[in-house]
Amino acid sequence: MGSMIEINDTLLITTEQGFPDNILHLEKHIKEPVTIDQVHGKLFSFYKKERVRIYQTDPVRVYLVQNIDGKWLFWGKIYIQSQSINKKLDAQGNWTIDNWETSGTFIITDLYEPAYQQEFTKRESPAGKSYF
Repeated sequence: MGSMIEINDTLLITTEQGFPDNILHLEKHIKEPVTIDQVHGKLFSFYKKERVRIYQTDPVRVYLVQNIDGKWLFWGKIYIQSQSINKKLDAQGNWTIDNWETSGTFIITDLYEPAYQQEFTKRESPAGKSYF
């Protein structure tokens, strides 16, 4: 019997899934880079990642990637602080077989300078997925 669990080293999330775009906004970051001091000690949450996923846990780094209309924008590194896997329910509260969601919390441990962010995103994104 196969397993439907993914083990991830990359947290790819949209704004709707909890990406902190109020702090990490590309145009602002290019003009005045966000520093690690600005996010130090803040706990961020992500929600409703499709499927069952296990993220590498603290102290192993996980890449933080913003999903912008299907394009990947790498921001830096995070440590996962918690994660939960729950059945995904429909509007009537019924569970559809094999329909799961993963949520959790993280802290940011490293932020990329804009020039490095652009190069890293180009090099590390899957083919055709780079924001740049």
